[in-house]
Amino acid sequence: MGPGTVVLIILVIILLLIIISGIKIVPQAQVYVVERLGAFKDDLHTGPHYVVPLLDKVVKKVSIKEQVVDFKPQPVITKDNVTMQIDTVVFFTVTDAKLYTYGIERPLSAIENLSATTLRNIIGEMELDATLTSRDVINSKITSILDQATDKWGIKVSRVELKNIIPPREIQDAMEKQMKAERERREKILQAEGEKKSQVLVAEGEKESKILRAEAEKQAAILKAEAEKEATILRADAVRQQKILEAEGEAESIRNVQQALADTIVQLNQANPSQNVIAIKSLEAFSKAADGKATKIIIPSEIQGLAGMASSLKEIVATDTPTYNGQ
Repeated sequence: MGPGTVVLIILVIILLLIIISGIKIVPQAQVYVVERLGAFKDDLHTGPHYVVPLLDKVVKKVSIKEQVVDFKPQPVITKDNVTMQIDTVVFFTVTDAKLYTYGIERPLSAIENLSATTLRNIIGEMELDATLTSRDVINSKITSILDQATDKWGIKVSRVELKNIIPPREIQDAMEKQMKAERERREKILQAEGEKKSQVLVAEGEKESKILRAEAEKQAAILKAEAEKEATILRADAVRQQKILEAEGEAESIRNVQQALADTIVQLNQANPSQNVIAIKSLEAFSKAADGKATKIIIPSEIQGLAGMASSLKEIVATDTPTYNGQ
């Protein structure tokens, strides 16, 4: 192999290397900015691409992922002349690689300075207390202003957050004392409310207890009254039943006596007694009445006549008896 052949081989290898060097593979979430002879030619997105060696050049590799930049604290003055230190965190995304490359020199530094000046303008219109309690308002305002200002740089500011708000030391001491006093006040309020609720619960418990006792006494009185009422009714029913039974017994006795008298009268009527028998029966009845304890006895005229007849009969019998014995 001669010297000419070796040189040819070397030239071929160099040419191949130059051709291969023009192959560019752009990774995910990146954009390559390509210039041709010093002028912008194209921006290459994810995937394989070919650039002309020696003519085209990748001048910048731009990440299109969302980026976070934490800026150092910036001194700001409030409306009531209180100087504070505030540091910000900016979230942004590159939306146009060409504008990001050619729009501004050192874009991160530009964002930092712009956020600092914007923050001073916003805080300068607010007092200290409003500054400490209006983080969301400040975040929204500074985000809107930065987003509009960075559009021409191919940057989209999605969010700006105030990381720390550091007031002067004397303000911090006053705030701590105020916070301590506020905590003590809240503690006393909570204790008072707790005692109030406790007293209310105790009073409600006593009220419920009294109500329950009154209800129990009421029910007991009602039950007692109902029991007494039922007992009275039962006693009245017993007395009534007793009187009914006594009345029925007396009525039955009267009916029996009357029935006996009626039966006697019937038997007497059937026997057809003579006047003498009736008179003797009347005399027997009178004798029974005379055996009583009555102090006065009224003798009917019929019985008086009967008594006279009996006396006359007795004398006749006494007169006839010796004659019978002498015979």
